This record gives sequence, structure tokens and C-alpha cells, in this order.
Amino acid sequence: MSVTSCPADWVAARQGDRGALERLLTICRPNIRRYAQWTCGMSAVEDAVQETLLILCRYLPTLRSAVSLDGWLATVVLRECLRLARRFGSPSLTANALEAVPNLFASHSETELRLDIALAIQSLPVIYRDVLLLRDFEEETLGQIARRLTLPLATAKTRLYRSRVLVREYLLTDSGGKTDAK
Repeated sequence: MSVTSCPADWVAARQGDRGALERLLTICRPNIRRYAQWTCGMSAVEDAVQETLLILCRYLPTLRSAVSLDGWLATVVLRECLRLARRFGSPSLTANALEAVPNLFASHSETELRLDIALAIQSLPVIYRDVLLLRDFEEETLGQIARRLTLPLATAKTRLYRSRVLVREYLLTDSGGKTDAK
């Protein structure tokens, strides 16, 4: 169930109806939790979910469309996860780790980078590798990839996102398992 399937609750919640707001939060919570599980460290998931729900309550009247809500929530969850990571010193998700990607390019020769990228892609599970290769090397659209692999569009998007996260983690982690950004 999504927010767009309950337009009356969306409108009523934006106008201050408490019951509609509770139903809306109940509908949004599973998506918020899923975003947090992919973005935050496991110990911060519930905190990120609660903070995101509070932010949704606070900013709901200013949101213009239910259609863009999922993207907005994903952005809020990412920011909350980064804030929590900075607050509690999580090594897996900090601004420094996200900023380490440009440093990776500056500290390796072009040949080393090509080899590292090839190894990172080769290390991916096949379901992620196929989507990444089709999108980034064969330059197919997500719709074309979904049809070619007989997947729902949302699954193709998720696999592309996860493949890029795995490649980034591979490139930022040296053989000793320590992140270069530390």
C-alpha cells in the first residue's frame, strides 16, 4: 500500500486530521524502515525511522505531492543516517567515507583504477552485475533493463543502487578490510 493509493488520507493529514496522519505514518513506516536498513548501521535504523517520522509530521503540510513523497523520505533517511553516524562515530557511514571516493581517484594510476573497478564488478553477485553492466556499460535505460531481465522496474532500480553501493564499498576497502577514509 502506498500514500498515492489513499489520496483522501493524504489531504486530510495535510490539513491536520490526527487519524489520517496516523494512517499515513503507518503506510510510510515500512518504506522508511527499508531505506534506513540500506543506509544506516543496524544500531541506528530505529532511531533514523523515528526521526524521519517526526520530520514527516513536521513538514507534511509543506509537501506538495504524494507522488514525490518516497524520494523525499529516502533523502531524509539518508541525512538522518549521516547525522546519527557523525553523532555516534559509525565508521561505516560518515561524511568522510562518502568524500573518500575522489581521493581514491587521485591516489591511483589509471591502470590501477581500471583493474580495481574490473575486480569490483567481477566480485558482484550475478544479479547485481548484470544490471550494472547493462546500465553503465551498455547504456540501457532502467526500463530496457527491466524488460530484458524480466524484472519489475523497481527491482531493476534497487539492484542498480545496491550494485553501485557494493562497488563503492569494494573500492573504498583495502585488502585488510579497513576503509581508506579513516
